Amino acid sequence: MNALVLGFAHSLSSAQALAAQLGLPCDKVGVHRFPDLESLVQVPRSAPTVILHRSLNDPNAKLIELILAASAARDGGARRVVLVAPYLAYMRQDMAFKPGEAVSQRVIGQLIAAHFDGIVTVDPHLHRVATLAQAVPGIPAIALSAAPVLASAIEAGQDPVIVGPDSESRQWIESIARPLGLDTLLGSKERFGDRKVALSIAGIEKARGRRAILVDDVISSGETLIAAAGALRKAGAQRIEALATHCLASSEDLARMTASGIARIVSTDSIPGPTCGPTLAPLLADALKSSGLLQT
Repeated sequence: MNALVLGFAHSLSSAQALAAQLGLPCDKVGVHRFPDLESLVQVPRSAPTVILHRSLNDPNAKLIELILAASAARDGGARRVVLVAPYLAYMRQDMAFKPGEAVSQRVIGQLIAAHFDGIVTVDPHLHRVATLAQAVPGIPAIALSAAPVLASAIEAGQDPVIVGPDSESRQWIESIARPLGLDTLLGSKERFGDRKVALSIAGIEKARGRRAILVDDVISSGETLIAAAGALRKAGAQRIEALATHCLASSEDLARMTASGIARIVSTDSIPGPTCGPTLAPLLADALKSSGLLQT
């Protein structure tokens, strides 16, 4: 056995789906948390190449456990340990906006680079850096787009219009809409805090009487989508849906989005939850196969 996928209990089904696409075995990393919240991590077996699969929502404990798992895999004989983190945390803070702030992207990127021989992720939330390799230096760093996966979740009919709530979403709406020949709208957003935004959408009159599909990379609190849904509803959209690569929203946030008029919310399986739809496993597997990261 030259390669092995290791997953964690909360997302083991996604790790197993990746392993199935690669034709590799998959085992579960054991984690025991002591009363003081320290973690005892145990890998059931190792291999020359070990792929550790874990999304980094709620990242603080998960990062430590990943590093411990990588160390245990190397102690067991792994010569290469690759991190597959469909959702990668701590990427947005790429500079200090106020004196004394930590530049978390740099810190976490260097931490990952020190413990892994490669990383594969999907739609990382990068702002002022052009590539993932700048954030995670010195190792192969692959950032994939979930646009083709999200496009597969669009139900046929009714000539939908694809809507990006802000300028950052342009790449996703264009990648989804262009192959399908669909119209697009792009919003402009001003944020006043984690849960307060103002939003306008140029040409929003095109949504009247049509199905409007909001597309974004991450749903956090849902405030941006709620603001966009309100504008689309006023413009006369017949039905409003939302697609996202990653959904971090709580059940309360999802209920608020539904109450705002969003009839359907679908995300990939990057983070387990009620919105999970299409799987990222084929996309991730293809990247691993073509990258050479599976070679020992």
